[in-house]
Amino acid sequence: MQSAQDLRSLKSKLVGESSPISKLNALIKDLPNDQKANAGKLVGSARAELNAAFEAKESELEALERKEQLKSETVDITASPSVLRHGARHPLSLLMDQVSEVFVGMGWEIADGPELENEWFNFDALNFHPDHPARAMQDTFFVSPVEAHLLLRTHTSPVQVRSLLERELPVYVLCPGRVFRTDELDATHTPVFHQVEGLAIDKGLTMADLRGTLEHFARVMFGPEAKIRLRPSFFPFTEPSAELDVWHPDAKGGPRWVEWGGCGMVNPNVLLAAGIDPEVYSGFAFGMGIERTLMFRNGVTDMHDMVEADVRFSEQFGSVI
Repeated sequence: MQSAQDLRSLKSKLVGESSPISKLNALIKDLPNDQKANAGKLVGSARAELNAAFEAKESELEALERKEQLKSETVDITASPSVLRHGARHPLSLLMDQVSEVFVGMGWEIADGPELENEWFNFDALNFHPDHPARAMQDTFFVSPVEAHLLLRTHTSPVQVRSLLERELPVYVLCPGRVFRTDELDATHTPVFHQVEGLAIDKGLTMADLRGTLEHFARVMFGPEAKIRLRPSFFPFTEPSAELDVWHPDAKGGPRWVEWGGCGMVNPNVLLAAGIDPEVYSGFAFGMGIERTLMFRNGVTDMHDMVEADVRFSEQFGSVI
């Protein structure tokens, strides 16, 4: 007998309504009256013995089945537990949120705009001349047909232009977002990356205001010992322009100066394109790459780690949620 269920099936056949002993019991009525009592006792006694035997065996089989079930469900408390892997926010997202919080804390607003952008917002309004090399097909992803003048934005500066056109002055906006350039993916480059740009337009703003803003930003990002320096440079949308370096006290390999981004006073032509009188208002702008910031801030050496979607990379930053 394999199981208690098998035994119950057999019991139904041997002592059930259609069993031989039930049929025998039905024949007692045809016996002479003086034989019915003895026949009834014999059949009843046999049925009782069979029922008792079945019940005993059924209890035995059920006990064995419970024992086997408990054995199969036994947990080895000495074994290593099964750990459920949690997801994690990507460190680039966390860093962009942290940057945004710095400027929101200073009273700035966060601005956003389309990634598929019109060429006028991406280049013309920012004082890029028609023959500027950044407009070339090898640097910019243009959308077919080219005559539609649509492209994947190469920086988040178009959001600054849109902010000047849509908002009342003064304007203090931070523009984080994803941008696109025709770079090959390697250890230090990727065709899709993230930038954060800032724009301030108000009466009386100077390079001193720009420097003070960037120094505060650098110290929040890299520690209270961080310093910045500005080196003369050229950008179409700022004049004067500067390259921004940061002295990173905890950089991998020791404290050192690292090129962080670009900045400068907003070019009067950009203000005019937005309908703002440069004789009344002035402003400053800056921008830096989020990936680059993460690389030298946290010692990441290969851009592939940021784009391959391996949760183990994100977990290193304590970003489990």
